[in-house]
Amino acid sequence: MGGKVPTSHPQVVRVYSTYQDPDYESPWQSVAPRGSTGSGVIVGRNEVLTGAHVVANATFVQVQKQDDPGKATARVVAISHDSDLALLRVEPAGFARGIRPAVIGDLPALRDAVQVVGYPIGGEEVSITEGVVSRIEVQRYEHSQRHLLAVTVDAAINEGNSGGPVFARGKVVGIAFQALQDAENIGEMVPAPIIRRFLDGVRRDDDPHVPGIGITTQPLENPALRRHLGMAGRDTGVLVTTVQYGSSAWGVLQPGDVLMRLDGLRIADNGTVLYRGRCRCQFDAVVGDHHVGDTVQAHLLRQGRRQQVAMRMARMVWLVPRIEFDRMPSWFLFGGLVFQRLTAEYLRIWGEHWWDKAPKELLHLFYSGERRPERQEVVVLAQVLADAVNVGYEPFTNDVVFEVGGRAPVDLDDFVRAVDAISGEVVIKLSSGAKVLFDARQARAAHARILSRYRVPGDRSPDLPEPPRTRDGAPARRARTRGADAAPR
Repeated sequence: MGGKVPTSHPQVVRVYSTYQDPDYESPWQSVAPRGSTGSGVIVGRNEVLTGAHVVANATFVQVQKQDDPGKATARVVAISHDSDLALLRVEPAGFARGIRPAVIGDLPALRDAVQVVGYPIGGEEVSITEGVVSRIEVQRYEHSQRHLLAVTVDAAINEGNSGGPVFARGKVVGIAFQALQDAENIGEMVPAPIIRRFLDGVRRDDDPHVPGIGITTQPLENPALRRHLGMAGRDTGVLVTTVQYGSSAWGVLQPGDVLMRLDGLRIADNGTVLYRGRCRCQFDAVVGDHHVGDTVQAHLLRQGRRQQVAMRMARMVWLVPRIEFDRMPSWFLFGGLVFQRLTAEYLRIWGEHWWDKAPKELLHLFYSGERRPERQEVVVLAQVLADAVNVGYEPFTNDVVFEVGGRAPVDLDDFVRAVDAISGEVVIKLSSGAKVLFDARQARAAHARILSRYRVPGDRSPDLPEPPRTRDGAPARRARTRGADAAPR
């Protein structure tokens, strides 16, 4: 007899992604296109929910149902790299006909039975692994380096499972997104509250980013420190040590404040809150329930006085950006020296264990750098394209720019404007104490041969400020090779 074979969890689909990552060692180009597979789940009419890392930097996306050997083209309509979630829309109108979309459930409880459904490597058919919820706490999301609420399950989450649903009692309670290294059958999922926040935001056309408070804190378990801060016996909270410029907390919280309550939840001396009345986790979990633009109330102790303040939630900002997907790097070339912004993706040049192998100064800025009005980005001398004009400067790669023209640059844009404006000697001081000096006229005269020799399409990425123009309107001090006005690939 003919007909379709009944399937289990027909909402679960396979996701095929062709992607092209930027090449941070040669930031004017991309690496060769590659392909990968993941999983997803139908959550609406022709809508598929999957992981952001499954379709990051994607150039072409397809999805495939369990009972159909054909693949349907899809496109990314919304993506939250912060929470590692993406929503796809499948192009053929009848793709999900006859399939009831999956329903998003609630945050599961400890020891709840769950089923991880997806397409792990090693086979072509859908796979179902069972386990239980073993932990609910704030975890670091590998894709975004954000600390958000996550649920740990003791069911296998292997390559290919990523982006697939985790079911409990017939509803989706999570999206599989990473596995714990050096452990067996321990995986993590983006929990239902964060999924709901993302999908609700998509329906309302909200900013897809997960906001961040933008503070560094210290536990207050030491009695002497508590007394010094004027805390009473039953007071609890954490000490604010830094506030990132441009964050939700900037201008509201101050270093030295004791943050006692956030969004109505009491913060313990170890930085935890009782989330949803049933699991204790770091107070970072609170931000996952909010959208950019929401107002969150906070109670604090400032110089012995109790205050209540309101924070308008903004995107998370760092001195060293964590998220650099779906865009090309920013870069600037002068005298054969290539300058870039320090980002998490730049640090990944050092390979899988970049957090051990990258230069210690860059790692310190990544983990502990403070974003201030006068320093909003870190500019790095990333590479030296050897030429007669830059002889002797080869050893200074991966050094941080300290000053240009006698002052510290605010960001890469500011650095570029400063260099463009100099007509005599260009003096760049590096954090190691080294000094790079050029005669501006000679350095700019060398541009054409350096660009030609190394096949570089221009002297800067398109997002950076244009150089000053001459009186006749032509660009000044910017050498380009033929065809260089095209966007870098």
